[in-house]
Amino acid sequence: MPTEERLLSEQSDAPDTPVPGRPRTQLLLLLAAGVLLADLVSKLVVVATIEPGEDIRLLGGLLYLTQLRNIGAAFSFAQGWTVFFSLVAVVVAVVIVRTARKLYSTGWAVTLGLVLGGAVGNLIDRIFRDPGFLRGGVVDFLSVFGPDGQVWPVFNIADSAIVCGGILGAVLALRGIDFDGTRAKDQAAADAA
Repeated sequence: MPTEERLLSEQSDAPDTPVPGRPRTQLLLLLAAGVLLADLVSKLVVVATIEPGEDIRLLGGLLYLTQLRNIGAAFSFAQGWTVFFSLVAVVVAVVIVRTARKLYSTGWAVTLGLVLGGAVGNLIDRIFRDPGFLRGGVVDFLSVFGPDGQVWPVFNIADSAIVCGGILGAVLALRGIDFDGTRAKDQAAADAA
């Protein structure tokens, strides 16, 4: 058998090892930038047009626009921990940006893009809004099923992105999908062969 044919034959007998495509860094960063832009623009519009305590009823009462300042986490959880959440947002952003170079999974790129955009959006409020650096109140303005968070806590686009990213990340992890796009059990089977 000629050398080229023998090499091709040996290569086809080798176990299939995933060859990652291009990193999904650009997708992650574009999605994060889109979430951040939507969050910042929506907050600027709300602050400029809705007075604190004012409720604007939309969709027959399914959604209300209001203006509240949240010094806690997403959905007004853990009020008074603003500095802690600011520092957590900085750490999350740094870890995601460092991970981005090794990211080949589209699902994980979407997940981390949502979380990064949301974390930076709320971090900007904590840095630049009153009462001061790392303690600023995040602008929340979406209230569902009732005004002023009567049914569900008031939230914003950044909060929604973080929660959606967290849910998607949990689904990907439960399915065993790694950052490189492979499944953990498939990789273990390939290593065992």
